[in-house]
Amino acid sequence: MSIIDEIKSYFGCGSSGKALAHYGTPRHSGRYPWGSGENPFQHSGDFLSRIDELKKSGMTETEIAHELGLSTTQYRVQKQLASHERRQLEVDRAKSLRADGKSLNEIAKIMGYNNDSSIRSLLNDNTAERANRAQKAADVLKKELDKKRMIDVGAGAEREIGISENTMKEALYILEREGYNVYGVGIPQVTNAHQQSNTKVLCNPEIEYRDVYQNMGDVQSLGNYHSTDGGATFNELKKPTSIDSKRISICYGDEGGLNKDGVIEIRRGVPDLDLGNSHYAQVRILVDGTHYLKGMAMYSDDIPDGVDIVFNTNKKSGTDKMNVLKPIKDDPENPFGALIKANGQSEYIDPKDGTKKLSAINKLKEEGDWDTMSRNLSQQFLSKQPLSMIKKQLDLTYADREAEYSEIKSLTNPTVKKKMLMDFANDCDAAAVHLQAAALPRQNTQVILPISAMKETEVYAPNYKNGEQVALIRFPHGGTFEIPVLTVNNKNPSAKRILGNVVDAVGINAKVAERLSGADFDGDQVTVIPVNNKVRIKSTPPLKDLEGFDPKTQYAYHEGMKVMTKSETQKQMGIVSNLITDMTLRGAPEKDIAKAVKHSMVVIDAEKHKLDYKQSEKDNDIALLKKTYQRHQNMDGELKESGASTLLSRRKQETQVPERKGSGRINQKGKSWYDPTKPEGTILYKESGRTYVDPKTGKTKQAMTNVSLMSVTDDAHKLSSGHPKENAYADYANKMKAMANDARKEAVYTGRLATNANAKRIYQSEVDSLNAKLNLAALNAPRERRAQVLANSEVKAKKQANPELEKDKKALKKVKQIAINKARIAVGASGKGTRINITDKEWEAIQSGAVSDSKLTKILRYADQDVIRQKATPKSNGALSSAQVSRIKALASSGYTNAEIAEVLGKSTSTVSKYLNS
Repeated sequence: MSIIDEIKSYFGCGSSGKALAHYGTPRHSGRYPWGSGENPFQHSGDFLSRIDELKKSGMTETEIAHELGLSTTQYRVQKQLASHERRQLEVDRAKSLRADGKSLNEIAKIMGYNNDSSIRSLLNDNTAERANRAQKAADVLKKELDKKRMIDVGAGAEREIGISENTMKEALYILEREGYNVYGVGIPQVTNAHQQSNTKVLCNPEIEYRDVYQNMGDVQSLGNYHSTDGGATFNELKKPTSIDSKRISICYGDEGGLNKDGVIEIRRGVPDLDLGNSHYAQVRILVDGTHYLKGMAMYSDDIPDGVDIVFNTNKKSGTDKMNVLKPIKDDPENPFGALIKANGQSEYIDPKDGTKKLSAINKLKEEGDWDTMSRNLSQQFLSKQPLSMIKKQLDLTYADREAEYSEIKSLTNPTVKKKMLMDFANDCDAAAVHLQAAALPRQNTQVILPISAMKETEVYAPNYKNGEQVALIRFPHGGTFEIPVLTVNNKNPSAKRILGNVVDAVGINAKVAERLSGADFDGDQVTVIPVNNKVRIKSTPPLKDLEGFDPKTQYAYHEGMKVMTKSETQKQMGIVSNLITDMTLRGAPEKDIAKAVKHSMVVIDAEKHKLDYKQSEKDNDIALLKKTYQRHQNMDGELKESGASTLLSRRKQETQVPERKGSGRINQKGKSWYDPTKPEGTILYKESGRTYVDPKTGKTKQAMTNVSLMSVTDDAHKLSSGHPKENAYADYANKMKAMANDARKEAVYTGRLATNANAKRIYQSEVDSLNAKLNLAALNAPRERRAQVLANSEVKAKKQANPELEKDKKALKKVKQIAINKARIAVGASGKGTRINITDKEWEAIQSGAVSDSKLTKILRYADQDVIRQKATPKSNGALSSAQVSRIKALASSGYTNAEIAEVLGKSTSTVSKYLNS
């Protein structure tokens, strides 16, 4: 019998060479695998001895594992268990000889050791304790399985029961040898179907893989995660408190409500309606348990006696109060159909009985939340501006990226550098699809609030200089005719009294809101951009053809018309939005633009108010407009009479590619998978090769997946109709794709962090601190996976209950976001709450090599990337890099002052001036 056959015999698979699904058999206790007696290895040598012989014959450990039908991980675990077994046998024998009265030297001679120090080590050994940990852990897991049948034992699960990663591996191995199953399973992420979280599931022997895959909602976690660490990270989302409708007064449109449409005015000092530290908040308030108020809540000193709330609406007087309010959704867990923010509910002390109760206020956003939103310029806005501005902002965006890339390449820690290069490459790929440009000077997102006393040409904006001009842009908008340019008036007494020094809001007249694509005051927001001799925003007068146009009256419901579904609304809005984009780019006259905008106004409210969008389509010549402005050839050369026809509208399109397997590999010279037809650094995906039978046709088809058309287009110009504005965006997209590839190429050639054993000893306390922080952070991993499982199950149930939901992407996205947020609260999952903060001394330990490359990679997953970059960036000698100089010049070209550039870069104004004048 060969050595391999002997080892296989130990595993219970004879000489057939077949790999077992479970390694080892119950007939081996795991403690004395090769016999017993005076010499426990007397028959044919123990497992480790046989492995040593195979190594001497020239086989590598990988080859041995392969020959045994084991993965390298399984092989390493078995070796670890065997090491425990061998060590424990020696410990037991040494103790037995000592009990017989033998001296240390005598025992050393009997057991073949050179000195008695080795015997002392054996007598003090805690191998049994270590081995027992794995067995005890296995016993705990079995008890969990008795109740749950399937449990998540993926990365981080070991921390839930307080054991090491190796102990968990050994425990799982013990269970596998007893017949239990461990399956690797991918859990689709609720809010991103193309991404999944991979985990391991331990289950009872009778459960097969397909049972796990089909019933992921039944996979349980190891512990009770219904509270966060310390009980303070999350508050459990509670069923909203309802108020009596008698407490509400309605201000109808013809009574002044039109000028404040969507505003919920609240009496000051009412405990259950308190807004906390905010002057305003976007809220939902449950009424009579059947309806709810939706809008922007603000305090008011003009509330009539007998009520606590005045709700402003555009509806006519005489409309029943409950018809003004919205009926709750058919979902007891989310009656508003909206995402309540973390800590969006609060409690108050009832002055009547002194008990703590839940407030009626449910916040979606509050003062300060709008100020944190993205400050980029969307292509929808910028593409309607002059070509010179488009080029300036895209050049600035590229200069920003180039400076960031230069900084990352200068990082001295290879592990940090590699991770940040890969993250940067992913960001560049995304930038090539979204085509967002850098912000203009002092650009901010602000929520709009009504100030009736403001003139139509003015805006109350405390965050801007009194007397300066600002442009207001709302998304989506049809064109430059929906961009008002207003003068800041921060001295208006009424605005100062009502709003004061607000953080992220502007006060405007209702007429201004009407020009902003028909905005109302229930939380609508605008981008505010200061206008001066350096920054000129193109704004044109309102279209005359839109004056007096009311889609609700002109296309009101009538018998026999087709009523638009909610899912159809999003599709039709996408079609008309693309049409307006393409018409604008191709210079369509105002009368044609007005037709498309009118139709968009009908479409957006067609489902809500049952408007005749089909008649609007005919009246506004939509078919002719498509043929005139969207005729194009697709990438296959086929002539299309309609549909997205320019780069700016086609960038959002998806295309199908063969289903992918894994996360892809980087195209790299010298590798077996290198593809010389593609740039080095490109991601190459393996096809899954999966097929399925189409239930409609009965034919076998290749599995496909949807991806962004831009992401698989090697040259963005192929999506362009050739317009100069499109070409500017295509050039930018190509440069971003090239930078992404270059960053990935840089990453694969970056080395690894060298570990220094001496440094580990010197910085032992810092290493221990980092390990403790990592353990705490990693506790979130199994909770997050459990949250994903719960959320997936809830979304699946809602789609089964409402098949139309699958077609309504906007509604489905909201359902998914609500489901995952609720699930995270339920299981106590919190990424922010477990973020690792690295001290200067800990960073010193990392830089000295006291932490291994793999351990640092795990730490970086939970650390603040901006802080890490700052620590890893070498100290400047005062001179700026060429990329930083390019960025300074691009900022100046975009209209930034020297002071603003200095603030952005963290440099002095004199430094900025020096490089601008050089």
